[in-house]
Amino acid sequence: MSEKFDIPYKSSFVPAVLEPSAKIKFNCHKGISCFNACCKHADIQLTPYDILRLKENLGISATEFLKNHTVPFEMDKDGVPGVKLRTDHGGACHFVSDEGCSVYKDRPTACRYYPIGHMALKEVDAPEDEIRYFLIQEDHCKGHGEACEIAVDDYRDEQETGLYDQVNREWLQLMLKKRSAGPTIGRPSDTSLQFFFMCCYDLDRLRRFVLADPFKASYDMKDAFYETVEKEDLALMQFGVRLLKQVLFGDVTIPLKERAVEKRVKQRRDILEMRKKAEIELYKRKQEQQMKDALS
Repeated sequence: MSEKFDIPYKSSFVPAVLEPSAKIKFNCHKGISCFNACCKHADIQLTPYDILRLKENLGISATEFLKNHTVPFEMDKDGVPGVKLRTDHGGACHFVSDEGCSVYKDRPTACRYYPIGHMALKEVDAPEDEIRYFLIQEDHCKGHGEACEIAVDDYRDEQETGLYDQVNREWLQLMLKKRSAGPTIGRPSDTSLQFFFMCCYDLDRLRRFVLADPFKASYDMKDAFYETVEKEDLALMQFGVRLLKQVLFGDVTIPLKERAVEKRVKQRRDILEMRKKAEIELYKRKQEQQMKDALS
């Protein structure tokens, strides 16, 4: 029997576009009557950097974190994979306690921003995307009734979103590019979707992939690069986004070795030819054995 998860939790909010200097009234603290209420109905999508921080906080591998603390979902109609924090059957985040968030210093981007939502938008003729902010107002939240007033940018500083925004930016731009491309790209193959999941979320599998001989035979990278990604998760994560851009959208920033593609095609052709010969040989042996059995 499959496990049941109450994801996603549907939040009703009143969107209000905010300038970075706009002020909001909001304060969340342990003494407020709704403390922990939002965490008990959690619908938290994770970015690659969120996963990196959380798995380090827990002292486990990325693969183990994905298995035990997340659930997959499809981010769009093409099946592009995303991950959300796993909740209990009632929808509560596994990291919430009576004292608040047990992983607070490494809490996800969405948790840091709440009650401010943000998204990247790009106009058709604009040279680059812009971040838009809006206010999330849920019925259960009493924080909006607090007297504390703070500007959006000051709230972001207070919640230490700067590093998260910086590291997440290239990945968010990749998501925006996929969304903007629309039907011109089409639904990716299952292999492409698995590759996307590995590059974005599963650092352990990505590291094995990058350090394997077939990758080294295809890409012209210096020894220092391999030494870095073998040890540093952040560098590996950022490289994963670059690799996705190149493989999915042809944004070539990672040099290929000369004639690498031709060699790979030839290797595959040779392997297929060897398999074909082996199958023919096996068929002949079966035929011979059947002939011997019939004559005996």
